[in-house]
Amino acid sequence: MLNEPLTLDTDAESDQVTAIISHIIRPGREQGYEEWFHGIATAARKFKGHLGVNVIRPRDREHLEYVAIVRFDRYSNLKTWLESDIRREWIERLQPLIEKPEAVQTLTGLETWFTLSDKPLKSLPPRYKMALITWLGVFITLAILSRLLSPLSGLPVLLHQLITTGLVVALLTYLVMPRLTQLFRQWLYPKA
Repeated sequence: MLNEPLTLDTDAESDQVTAIISHIIRPGREQGYEEWFHGIATAARKFKGHLGVNVIRPRDREHLEYVAIVRFDRYSNLKTWLESDIRREWIERLQPLIEKPEAVQTLTGLETWFTLSDKPLKSLPPRYKMALITWLGVFITLAILSRLLSPLSGLPVLLHQLITTGLVVALLTYLVMPRLTQLFRQWLYPKA
């Protein structure tokens, strides 16, 4: 169940939203969890605004953590699902399979770049701070890539843009934004 109320900025109400739900499974209960997950995923699909669900399965037998990634078209639809009686019944069925209560995080977009690896996401930085750090990250990445990819300038424009934007997104996601978030952590999260 939810340990604390879900809150998002009201201006994010119409944005697509993702819930990241993790479960630590009791050893030997993996098959039961797989069956449970199939059932709850089927139930979630019937709710308004449901956009899909994915699961990340554990890689080793010592830490049996499953992470479900559930997407909805807007926060109100996600909240309806998370607080529904149907989901509550599924969560009750889950209890014998898990070691501790589930953890739920909700994300609407850019904030996934602004998570601190050693801290769970409890509150988001203000949007203007996320926008400024993102702008800085894009500027740095494009400045470097434009010089490195200048030999490819003879390619067709769309192919060049496809390569450039793909590299920008990959570098921002895996290299630049995690480092900028750490560098500016005191400014982004003054109480963290």
